Amino acid sequence: MASEKTTKNLSAWERVKLARDPNRPHFRDFIALVASDFEELHGDRLVSDDKALAGGFATIDGRKVLVLGHNKGKNVEENMAANFGMANPDGYRKAMRLAKLAERFSIPVVTFVDTPGAYPGDTAEARGQAEAIAKSLEFFSLLKTPVVVVITGEGGSGGALAIAVGDKVLMMENAVYSVISPEGCAGILWRDGSKAPEAAEALKITAQDLKSLGAVDEIVKEPAGGAQKNHAAAAKAVKKAIIAALDELEGVDAEELVARRYEKIRSYGRFSK
Repeated sequence: MASEKTTKNLSAWERVKLARDPNRPHFRDFIALVASDFEELHGDRLVSDDKALAGGFATIDGRKVLVLGHNKGKNVEENMAANFGMANPDGYRKAMRLAKLAERFSIPVVTFVDTPGAYPGDTAEARGQAEAIAKSLEFFSLLKTPVVVVITGEGGSGGALAIAVGDKVLMMENAVYSVISPEGCAGILWRDGSKAPEAAEALKITAQDLKSLGAVDEIVKEPAGGAQKNHAAAAKAVKKAIIAALDELEGVDAEELVARRYEKIRSYGRFSK
């Protein structure tokens, strides 16, 4: 079993399985352990209140923040209610609405990323899924308040990236972050879903790979066996990393913050020998 191995010996596919573990802490677990005074806000004021993406104001270490995150459940019933963490356009528009409010009052934003991807259904497409994700990318790149991103589980494609544009991108040790799922990649390349482990390795989706490529800023260590084994210890490490990131960003002029973020985004995919 992956949990019996030392962390550095885990394969990419084993980390995928840990990232998807239903017992892994999700957004509401982290909020309960990392923050206090959480006041959830609802709705995009256009269509609905998407249960797959939640947000509201909270306090972390005495600092007021806006927290946003993909919402998953612990069982089938909870996951169905939250659409398995796959947001509709309404969810991304809600996230932008709340982040704009945070910007107005100079409150930092902390996002928790954990989704297999944006909801691909026809209703989502009819309501402008692609436009909502594209708009969210633009919106967060220009937001004039600090944004700290924590990839806690699955970081699936545009559904994850829509709330993952930030000044500091943290990634938990056994999280994954990719343009496509290993199964989807295997189906396209080899027409064989059983080759997902090989695809996971080739995609370079682990925190270790992405840190070496400069796509994430910091890896947050997990307790032995993975975050699902000890929620409190995992949350403590995440909280420490968030506080350090917020401390580093505190006092940075808003215009400089946006300029730095722009340069950060532009540097992705820029390699030198």
